[in-house]
Amino acid sequence: MRSLIDILDLSVEELNGMIATALDIIDHPEKYAHVCEGKKLATLFFEPSTRTRLSFEAAMYELGGYVLGFSEAASSSAAKGESVADTAKIVSCYADIIAMRHPRDGAALVAARNASIPVINAGDGGHCHPTQTLADLLTIRRELGRLDHLTIGLCGDLKYGRTVHSLINAMCRYEGTRFVLISPEELRLPEYVEKDVLRAKGVPYTQTTELEGAIPDLDVLYMTRIQRERFEDPDQYERLKDSYVLTPDKLACAKGHMAVLHPLPRVNEISVAVDADPRAAYFRQALNGKYMRMALILKLLDEAKKPASPAPEETFVTDRFRCRNPRCITCVEQELGQQFRLTAEGIYRCVYCETAAEE
Repeated sequence: MRSLIDILDLSVEELNGMIATALDIIDHPEKYAHVCEGKKLATLFFEPSTRTRLSFEAAMYELGGYVLGFSEAASSSAAKGESVADTAKIVSCYADIIAMRHPRDGAALVAARNASIPVINAGDGGHCHPTQTLADLLTIRRELGRLDHLTIGLCGDLKYGRTVHSLINAMCRYEGTRFVLISPEELRLPEYVEKDVLRAKGVPYTQTTELEGAIPDLDVLYMTRIQRERFEDPDQYERLKDSYVLTPDKLACAKGHMAVLHPLPRVNEISVAVDADPRAAYFRQALNGKYMRMALILKLLDEAKKPASPAPEETFVTDRFRCRNPRCITCVEQELGQQFRLTAEGIYRCVYCETAAEE
């Protein structure tokens, strides 16, 4: 069954096709008002969400379908110890498609491997958030008119920021993309993204701890919050939480067409005074998320009607390494074995969270 776990599950042609569908939905909503009649979306949210969960629900309702699910782990059998795998199998009996958010890296892959219906990763720990990236792509396209030859500044929590990781993977495939990575040293981009994506693909990037010095060169400034829930050490969070605050004064030297994006929620990393600036696109970005999730639901439900393709043969190492990521789903999921894949760079990485192997 075709699912969306990582943004790389979609080709550039598919991304562009979904953007075209979303734009058509915006222009002709009446065409899509009944296309999902009789279909049910299960929203399985094991950690809090406002935009992602509600935009999925709004997307399904506006397509004429139905929604069932839960908004916190305590409202599900996970509170009794049920595994992600078993939850996916059970929910497959009641729904036609699943959107799932989970605090553990790799949880969405476990769900997809066990469900008999499509699974959409609505965020798995600090790993990936592909549907936020779909919203980001549509926003960049609508704000700037293109997705190529752009300089994109990524600011804040680049270590645990799953939206950042997914956006890098997506934009690396568009010609002329350049990144400016703005973060404290402690929250730099993970090594596997920097090495296996940016360096491996020859995408130009610079790293800095200074926001103001980077702003004049940017076409897109993607702000992120410092995420309290990802820190094991609360003192480190307190020390880093106010690292960057975007204000109107700092925007004074930005390009007139620059778009300011943020996956939200914000805490204090963007002053509310910036909201009145026409370059502030983050609330329009949230709306774009609904349209792209509509396009994604349509795509996966349509593909679910087709005969299933055999899964590609893969060889995994299962008994040589242990995943060293304490947030990986393998640390808690019942009887879930270790699996490592050899990358093109000659590094064994956990299939679930992409952490480099440790003997």
